[in-house]
Amino acid sequence: MESTAWSKDLAVEVAGHGVVSHAGSAAVRLIADGTGLTGALSRALARRGFSPVHDRGRVLADTVVLIADGGTVMSDLATLRDQGELFGPMASDPTLWRALHEIGPAQRERISRASEGPQARLGPDRGPARTDPAVSGGR
Repeated sequence: MESTAWSKDLAVEVAGHGVVSHAGSAAVRLIADGTGLTGALSRALARRGFSPVHDRGRVLADTVVLIADGGTVMSDLATLRDQGELFGPMASDPTLWRALHEIGPAQRERISRASEGPQARLGPDRGPARTDPAVSGGR
């Protein structure tokens, strides 16, 4: 299954029909998918003989979206889950907790290695310069 299947028919319009809140969060999810982070997390968390309903890489990527969207507790995932027309099916709170509890030292190491590939694809020149006052805290 392609990790970006949820976004195939996604369109942005300047109109009042079918408006969803948190639409900007879709950009974070698209970046995670487009850089390969979601797929890398899926591979890092795969377990032989276990095919979860909600892919664990997708669950972790959606947790990143939750945090970027301003979520402060895991149950805030409901805010994104309630936007089914934008995000499609998302994990329940118990599934999110199970996914997090499944992560031990070996999985953390694989997640760390998995995130190196997407970071390398973005490259050092893709983000704000280190001398940017907004990033460095200078004036």
